[in-house]
Amino acid sequence: MLRHAEPQEGTAIQELAPLDRGVRAWTFCACGFVVEMMVWGFLFSYGIFQDYYTHHPPFNTSSQVSIAAVGTVGLGIQYGEVLFLSVLFRRYPDYMRTAMWCALVLYFLCLLGSSFATKVWQLILLQGVGLGFSGGFMYLPVMILLPQWFSERRGLAGGIIFAGTGVGGFVFPFLLNALLNNVGLRWTLRIWAFMTCVSTGIAFYGVRPRLPVPKYYAGQRRPLAPRMEYFKSPLFLSFSLTCLIQGLSYFPVSLYIASFTQTVATPLTATVVLSLFNSAGVVGQVILGYLTDRFAYPWVMLLSSVGSALAAFFLWGFASGPALIYPFAIIFGALSGGFSSVWPNAAVDCAGRTPENADITYAGTAMFKGVSAVIGPIVSGILLEAGKSSTLGHGYGRAGYGAVEIFVGSCALATGLGSIIVAATRQRVAS
Repeated sequence: MLRHAEPQEGTAIQELAPLDRGVRAWTFCACGFVVEMMVWGFLFSYGIFQDYYTHHPPFNTSSQVSIAAVGTVGLGIQYGEVLFLSVLFRRYPDYMRTAMWCALVLYFLCLLGSSFATKVWQLILLQGVGLGFSGGFMYLPVMILLPQWFSERRGLAGGIIFAGTGVGGFVFPFLLNALLNNVGLRWTLRIWAFMTCVSTGIAFYGVRPRLPVPKYYAGQRRPLAPRMEYFKSPLFLSFSLTCLIQGLSYFPVSLYIASFTQTVATPLTATVVLSLFNSAGVVGQVILGYLTDRFAYPWVMLLSSVGSALAAFFLWGFASGPALIYPFAIIFGALSGGFSSVWPNAAVDCAGRTPENADITYAGTAMFKGVSAVIGPIVSGILLEAGKSSTLGHGYGRAGYGAVEIFVGSCALATGLGSIIVAATRQRVAS
């Protein structure tokens, strides 16, 4: 443990910025939103590139599995490295900002380098591994520093920051499509590399710690990695497993909602539906984040999961055109897309008497979410292939999506059950 010497006479004592209010706190929130949007929003817009790579040379002769691996690898690494980075930044907090800037340079070089790629393995290495690895270093400091700036309004602030993913997922497909159609793939990637470097670089100036960063000298002991007893606690396990099940419900919809819409409507309708789905997630992040500051977060989880299940079973299940697809995209997008806004408060709760270790519990939950990001689409793809273009009967499950819709709704219902278990576990821990 660090021992702070008594301030010497004439030494300036740093005055801390206000908690939960003030220009600096909300500047941090706004800049965190930008970082989240540029890192995660671009990652969740990979479907645009996947479609382009599949239909244009030199990548159109490659298998769809290998092309899809570009986005899957990036997503898996970005979720999976969170715990490692949390431990690293806890031990070397004085190097965190340096690591952010180095990661931004690496992100820029990988995105720029991918514009010269001619083989899919090069895309996997640069646009997949490179962006996934550097993206984690860029956005995780936002999550680590969030508890320093917000306490009572942490849910609202976290919801606003997380909404950056939804905004990026709504806007970026239109921008990327326009760039691909007008300047081609190579210059699209180069332009995006410069855009990301400039916008994220500016945002980094607002992503600053509220508390003084400890200084370490040669030979001085650094803090040991926090013990991982949190991962054995019933509260952490129940919450993280519930988040895993929720991911099994969310990721298949985010992947297949556009392709389903194209089978029962027009390509333009599919674009609008995807935009509605992502933009509804923005609203859901803010509203559910606000609610977690007013009510116990397990009940917000229950609201999100039950509403998502009903939307999947009835709206998506019986959808045969835009009349039901539009409300499904809005309701499911808001409720399921906003689910992760409960994470900041839950992470502090899981950390127990050491809220400063919330970043560790947050990182552990992210690893569970990463598992669902891989498993969910795989299971849905198998179910979709098995269903082919059949209908389950009585107009339910058009174009072979019936089993996928039941899988999504069932996982959402299971999330509701998990939310009740989290509430009971939380109550038992508190007593």
